[in-house]
Amino acid sequence: DATGNDDSLRVFHAGTHLQGEAVHTHGGRVLCVCALGDSVAEARSRAYARVATIDWPGVHFRRDIGYRAVDRQ
Repeated sequence: DATGNDDSLRVFHAGTHLQGEAVHTHGGRVLCVCALGDSVAEARSRAYARVATIDWPGVHFRRDIGYRAVDRQ
């Protein structure tokens, strides 16, 4: 769900550190958003919906991950 309380969604991070209560990045690829679904297409859609809720200045994310697996279904 939008609050991040969904057990079938996970956000992994690397290259980050806490500064006070704020999370800062060291640049590069720092997040990996994973989701489960009844199909690869649903899982991919749910992961990208979660990605859309994450924001900070200069954020960039890929939109092509998983397309081959969806095409094979």
